[in-house]
Amino acid sequence: MKRNLFSLLLCFVLAASLLIGCSSDKTPATGTGSASQDQETSETGTQEEATAEAITTAGPEDGTHLEMWTFVELHSDFYAEMLEQWNKDNPDKQLNITFTTYPYADMHNKLMLAIQSGSGAPDLCDIEIGQFPNFLQGEVQFRPLNDVIEPYKKDIVQSRLDLYSKDGNYYGIDFHVGATVMFYNTKILNQYGIDYTKIKTWDDFTAAGEQLKEAGGGKVYMTSVDTGGTDWLWLAMAEYGEDYTTDDGAPDIEIDSIKNMITMQQGWLNDGIAMISPGGQVDMEEGFANISDGNIVAFPKAMWFMSRFLNYMPEMTDTWAIAPCPVFEEGQPRSVGIGGTGTVVSNQSPNADLAAQFLAWAKLSYDGEVKIWENLGFDPLNTTIWSDETITKDPNNKYISYFVTNPFDTLNEIKDEIGKIKVGTINPAISEQFNLTILNNCFENGADAEDELATAQDELEIEY
Repeated sequence: MKRNLFSLLLCFVLAASLLIGCSSDKTPATGTGSASQDQETSETGTQEEATAEAITTAGPEDGTHLEMWTFVELHSDFYAEMLEQWNKDNPDKQLNITFTTYPYADMHNKLMLAIQSGSGAPDLCDIEIGQFPNFLQGEVQFRPLNDVIEPYKKDIVQSRLDLYSKDGNYYGIDFHVGATVMFYNTKILNQYGIDYTKIKTWDDFTAAGEQLKEAGGGKVYMTSVDTGGTDWLWLAMAEYGEDYTTDDGAPDIEIDSIKNMITMQQGWLNDGIAMISPGGQVDMEEGFANISDGNIVAFPKAMWFMSRFLNYMPEMTDTWAIAPCPVFEEGQPRSVGIGGTGTVVSNQSPNADLAAQFLAWAKLSYDGEVKIWENLGFDPLNTTIWSDETITKDPNNKYISYFVTNPFDTLNEIKDEIGKIKVGTINPAISEQFNLTILNNCFENGADAEDELATAQDELEIEY
């Protein structure tokens, strides 16, 4: 159903409160970036959501002037670096771009007002994945990017293009795949005789947790479960091939994947092989400390979480392995793409074609994807990077040298198993139900999962 402008802006405010890094849906982080927003955006672990407007301009003054908005300063830094190379390579297409970094909610609200009024939109703008569906309602006010994507399309992960599409047109270009993987603390697991490579299913994972509990005397937990984030649920849905919204965007949270994941996690808590994540989820300062202290030895997270290790847990080098996630039944897909930022070109731009050319080149070309990997630590959309050993085997790369296993080995293993969950206008309300009510009631108070989901479904249907 269509929503008016007030409803959309209210949705933004809600999302800002719930989703402030690049995961799926989470409660606010404290100084670590946003959560559905761009946990990839904390890519280097030093990025944080902008708290005040910041403006920089790059490129020759006599170049074609473009304006770009974002909500992550490191994105501006990336684009500025790519702009320098663009101007070197394209003397006849010189660009001068003013980058403005706004706080998350302010930027999305400002963009929506500009779109609704028909004036004031920038040439280029980042839009967080959770907000993107709001801008696809009615007649889309962005330039289709099909023509500029086409030269790179055969090498790009298709699902990440589909996330920003409508009626056969692509309107946004992302930074990364956001493939979910399992992180394992090999030093502690080896100490207690547990081989993480033997863990293929959640039953295997549970058995390893029981072994760890017995051998470690209950001093260390296999994992932590989140009360303020839905990454575990997104993974479960992808494994089952389910989604908590229907094809027309209606809520549908009473599904087997979610019930089974929550029930399994309740069992872990009751059996003492899991703890509740301090702060609500691992992508928090409390979560980083919990990992550093060796209180948990495994958890699933998108590959952009690699930057968190380097920036918040640098002392744990040669400790953590990256592996495919366990599944409920062997043969199920072992990953899901989480988080994202789709960059768009406004129809209001007098230089929309040139802006689109620069955007596609910056984010999809080989050179751009290498910069995204090396500077931001994202798993690149362009799969040619995944098999280029000058990149994937580079011993000087800080991400490759930090982990026990090579990130690209796992990425290549699961490349055909990376599922996607639809993101629609009801998602912030779904997120609120899980992060503020369902998961807390189930994990903190031992409430019945089916009852909680049924109650929340009724409330979501009224809101929808």
